Amino acid sequence: MQMFPAFAVPMAAGALPDSDKLNLALKTLLLKRDGDDFKNPYASMEQPPGLFESDFNFFSWPDAPVQALRQSLWQAVSAYIAELNNYDQASLSQLHIRSHTWYHITRRGGFFGMHNHPMASVSGVYCVDPGTHDLNQPTSGILRFHSPFNVSNMYVDPGNAKPQAPFTSGNRSFLLKAGELVLFPSWLMHEVLPFYGDDARVTVAFNCWFERKDAGAKKA
Repeated sequence: MQMFPAFAVPMAAGALPDSDKLNLALKTLLLKRDGDDFKNPYASMEQPPGLFESDFNFFSWPDAPVQALRQSLWQAVSAYIAELNNYDQASLSQLHIRSHTWYHITRRGGFFGMHNHPMASVSGVYCVDPGTHDLNQPTSGILRFHSPFNVSNMYVDPGNAKPQAPFTSGNRSFLLKAGELVLFPSWLMHEVLPFYGDDARVTVAFNCWFERKDAGAKKA
């Protein structure tokens, strides 16, 4: 008998190299653009105090730091779907990324409730600045993903009480660092826990869906 994971959630995490200068430029730009002129007018969830969500056109901005981030993140997304689907470079070159992209500026008390992203296949969160981490609030600003195996604990006894990775069914949490990127399937439920810093937590998020270029997709 050989034990194997019959079901798995494809997630990826890593850091953009040498991102300090880029993150500083992004933070400076985004903190200047957290007013009504840039706010999402069609938010799908109620925005609590302390959370600013931009419109979903962030990567259309011509600003150099935004376009530099766009290029780096799309390279990461391309690598993710290539590994997931066993695509070679020729197959990747036939795909076009369509997307919604936005940013969050979270101040003390801000959070984002549990949700997923319908009508997309790949989503991601990039951390520009995690804000100050309050040691008295260890869950401050945590990005938490909820296990889709929500019935796995319907009965627990010594036969299944302590499963080892990759068979655990608990949630997966990230205390993001500046420059860190997390990619995940858009259907996966997730949330951001309340932020308790005295400064700002700045993140960029996106949803992607893919079209073949021969289907007439226009470049986003």
